[in-house]
Amino acid sequence: MLSRLMSGSIRNLEREYSCTVRLLDDTEYTCTIQRDAKGQFLFDLICHHLNLLEKDYFGIRYVDPDKQRHWLEFTKSIAKQMKSQPPFTMCLRVKFYPPDPAALKEEITRYVVFLQIKRDLYHGRLLCKTSDAAMLAAYILQAEIGDYDPGKHPEGYSSKFQFFPKHSEKLERRIAEIHKTELIGQIPEMSELNFLQKAQMLETYGVDPHPCKDVSGNPAFLAFTPFGFVVLQGNRRVHFLKWTEVTKLKFEGKTFHIYANQEDRKIILTYFAPTPEACKHLWKCGVENQAFYKLEKSSQVRTVSSSNLFFKGSRFRYSGRVAKEVMEQSAKIKRDPPEIHRAGLVPSRSCPSITHGPRLSSVPRTRRRAVHISIMEGLESLRDSAHSTPVRSVSHGSFMARSRSLMPDGAEGPSVISDEAYSPSDSVLPTPVAERSLELAVARQTNGAPCSIDDELEAGSSSAGNTAEFGPDGREGGARSSGEAEQVNKFILSVLRLLLVTVGLLFVLLLLLIVLTESDIDVAFLRDIRQTPEFEQFHYEYFCPLRRWFACKFCWLGGPITNK
Repeated sequence: MLSRLMSGSIRNLEREYSCTVRLLDDTEYTCTIQRDAKGQFLFDLICHHLNLLEKDYFGIRYVDPDKQRHWLEFTKSIAKQMKSQPPFTMCLRVKFYPPDPAALKEEITRYVVFLQIKRDLYHGRLLCKTSDAAMLAAYILQAEIGDYDPGKHPEGYSSKFQFFPKHSEKLERRIAEIHKTELIGQIPEMSELNFLQKAQMLETYGVDPHPCKDVSGNPAFLAFTPFGFVVLQGNRRVHFLKWTEVTKLKFEGKTFHIYANQEDRKIILTYFAPTPEACKHLWKCGVENQAFYKLEKSSQVRTVSSSNLFFKGSRFRYSGRVAKEVMEQSAKIKRDPPEIHRAGLVPSRSCPSITHGPRLSSVPRTRRRAVHISIMEGLESLRDSAHSTPVRSVSHGSFMARSRSLMPDGAEGPSVISDEAYSPSDSVLPTPVAERSLELAVARQTNGAPCSIDDELEAGSSSAGNTAEFGPDGREGGARSSGEAEQVNKFILSVLRLLLVTVGLLFVLLLLLIVLTESDIDVAFLRDIRQTPEFEQFHYEYFCPLRRWFACKFCWLGGPITNK
């Protein structure tokens, strides 16, 4: 607390701050902003630097000292949102994934989205079967190194690049085979477009996972996509609610609720976040995604409150255009296509920033068979038998018709990794961190865990949050005891709020009654009150002396002015 107060006082003395924003190609943009500059100013600077006009899909993300992620709010001051000392470090990321990335107007926008989805694939947020994974990786190779050239690309060249948290030798051979035979002649623009179209068909497209636990204490990952709200558990998507079906999002402390109407029945899903701050961030992300994808016009956006009966709670309003307006505005863009400076693919051994996940070729062969398929076969760490809530899984409608199933093919080896934990919480923090995280990343690689230098802090905060809330073993009993204690605390807090509101209302009514009785209003019931002995005693012993005291004070204050 003392350090935050000191950092706040230091910021107040400075008129300018230095900001560093890491872009999706891992380059950095550094600028100086005024103390009262708002988020929109910094965002416009970055978009101008990148020559982006279709900028509504993007946002700026930062992490507070408690390792909690936030999206920078463009209508508020940057300095007031940041809880750390300057210089500030943030990153540009895709905030709202385009429902159809191939329909984007400009190639520069598609390229930036391509960089984001390539990052999602690497960090394990975009999951798919090995056949799809090989195709996606081959598209990346073709887009960034061009056609296969035996003189430049020796045997095993695909193993030098890192596309996923883990590689298998079979997958590497398949990537090279596709790149050599099926993609000859594709220019980078076409390969990137094919990559986007392929990624769009995956059920985890646009997923930014929020680690939570369900009412039984089972791990789950909540996410908001262009098509609706999803819950991933085990290697399945156990819930999918279209945005048109979602009616309300609400949070209380660590508890997150989503209300929906589906097939003439009401659905309420409840999950528990690691911390209240993580739950509020989840709620705000849901509010923004619902407004962006569901509404027809930005004028329909309303301030949303996570309210209780007597208190308004947290209030939040999405500021920006909605998806339909963005598409309409993009159609009006008329300019020569800007030049794109593509960053070539760098071999993982020469670039520490992309060597976070260990390749399976360095794993003993007996263990390699057990972890042969990598994360592309599904959500791995969570139990197959886990269910989110008693509510049945929902139908996916038109989205399901064009999506690829997460269930793997039997012909491609083991369907789910049984001994390797899938942890998207290791990869949900895309913000640069201190240099000391490099040592932590190397240590995690030594232990065989996929890790990103950019994401190391989130892994620590997520595991610490889960242990603190659900007990060191994460069992159901710990979750239930914690949930019962939380329910008791909520009940006590509600009673105290009710008592406070009641006392406040009585006090206001008493003041109103005194004002009315001391006024010149001639009403029968007021005359009756004035004639009572109690009122006369109050009037002469309390009200009149108090009125004379105020009159003296006003005369004393106004006297010198009158004399002048």
